Amino acid sequence: MRFGNRVAVSLAALLLPLAGLVGLAGPAQAAGSATATYTKSQDWGTGFEGKWTVKNTGSTTISSWTVEWDFPSGTSVTSAWDADVTSAGTHWTARNKSYNGSLAPGVSVSFGFNGAGSGSPSHCLLNGDSCDGTTVPGDAAPSAPGTPSASDVTDTSVRLSWSAATDDKGVKDYDVLRDGAKVATVTTTSYTDTGLTAGTDYSYTVRARDTAGQTGPAGGAVAVHTTGGGTTPPAGGAKVKLGYFTEWGIYGRNYNVKNLVTSGSAAKITHINYAFGNVTGGRCAIGDSYADYDKAFTADQSVSGVADTWDQPLRGNFPAAFAQSCYDLVKDPRWADVFDGIDIDWEYPGACGLSCDSSGAAALKNVLSALRAKFGSAALVTAATTADASSGGKIDAADYAGAAEYVNWYNVMTYDFFGAFNAQGPTAPHSPLTSYSGIPTQGFTTADAIARYKAKGVPASKLLIGIGFYGRGWTGVTQDAPGGTATGAAQGTYEQGIEDYKVLRNSCPSTGTIAGTAYAHCGGNWWSYDTPATIGTKMAWARQQGLGGAFFWEFSGDTAGGELVSAVNSGLS
Repeated sequence: MRFGNRVAVSLAALLLPLAGLVGLAGPAQAAGSATATYTKSQDWGTGFEGKWTVKNTGSTTISSWTVEWDFPSGTSVTSAWDADVTSAGTHWTARNKSYNGSLAPGVSVSFGFNGAGSGSPSHCLLNGDSCDGTTVPGDAAPSAPGTPSASDVTDTSVRLSWSAATDDKGVKDYDVLRDGAKVATVTTTSYTDTGLTAGTDYSYTVRARDTAGQTGPAGGAVAVHTTGGGTTPPAGGAKVKLGYFTEWGIYGRNYNVKNLVTSGSAAKITHINYAFGNVTGGRCAIGDSYADYDKAFTADQSVSGVADTWDQPLRGNFPAAFAQSCYDLVKDPRWADVFDGIDIDWEYPGACGLSCDSSGAAALKNVLSALRAKFGSAALVTAATTADASSGGKIDAADYAGAAEYVNWYNVMTYDFFGAFNAQGPTAPHSPLTSYSGIPTQGFTTADAIARYKAKGVPASKLLIGIGFYGRGWTGVTQDAPGGTATGAAQGTYEQGIEDYKVLRNSCPSTGTIAGTAYAHCGGNWWSYDTPATIGTKMAWARQQGLGGAFFWEFSGDTAGGELVSAVNSGLS
């Protein structure tokens, strides 16, 4: 199964990151004499239509208006009209459009929205005062903005974004501080800092200023490490092109080792991860014994074209037996020349997936250090790692920088950010390259994940971006663009809400792209997946970032001709 490619045993269990709904809110405007009232126009059980009416009760014209309110957790705005609606957690802000901001005395204007959940609004403010027209007292300084998130990190620049501060009379602008010194003042909740030095560490914080000129405290700090400046490229300058081969693919999918050859994929990759071994009783163990060493392949299924015999000692996808440790499993003398190392899929050190881990931030480094010591410097030791770059998220839960000393690279799982595990949506691409307006969770993008690893000190050359050779989808969707509501998971061949690319390219062709990945709306179903074109975009981005390469999950989702593998190969060549 070598084909000139390096092969590693992968020990893992596939878990999903949990998505939350987060957004950005902007500053309120100066108060005026006006009221805002709310009515629920329609209610269809899983959602509703709401309407706000703003009325000028004063004697002078109001030039603009801003309505703010809180929804309980689980209730949200999914789309709106006649106002620009944003959110910060459970706090929602609506601002007038260019055509309906001016209200003469006695004039009213309404805006509406579709919502999910069943809650009602509370703590309503209109232009900073109560929605019943009374004045809200107070002259406190603004609150601290959210900790900035870093994305689009290059040799000389970084894009920062943060959640809005709050203030009783409205936030005027923000100071961006680099290493404690102000470098910019902006009126939005994002800023791109340029003129930086390659391969250098920086720290950024943000503070807010209100309309009265009061400056609030700075929020949390984010560390940024610019690319370049000594980043060591992969050996020989070559990029890693790694694919996972799943042992269970030989069953319903009928994807055998021979398919790697007939599809042309074997010649276009550098490494294969064989998934999965298991961890049983604290020891490495074989995964599926029938697929791994019991199944006898017929001549048409065999790479050599010769059928396995009943008395052949080593059959199946690879020869294997139970082992006493990871080293014994990988270095068993019967197949000692097949595997070049081991890939650890620990989901997630110090954090929660389908279960929660409490081993502590140092545990990952300790495990990988022990593996490196046992396997030696010549073997491959790699790890599949989280892509949760949210503030305080899974990347922050373990010492990935310290552990990086002992690995050849990290397979950063930059997919499964969003999907029908949130059955009612909002619909969103499961593998966005960058952020976009309306993304359900800040920090759930490829760019944010890579930036956060770099900021912690992981070399760019030890980071691979992940590509899913499948799509995630919802049903009961009427909206073409991302952000729509749904009624549940779309039907998949093997699992609800998941379908192979080779199926989707024909059954639900792409109807648009967002954030560097594709989506498709067909009938009542909405899917997101990568295509050869979007993979090309991601590979170009990986090269620009100086990354070690890319990996994908997994071979059997590709077409018979291996068009996605070809896109990875050509994009990194």
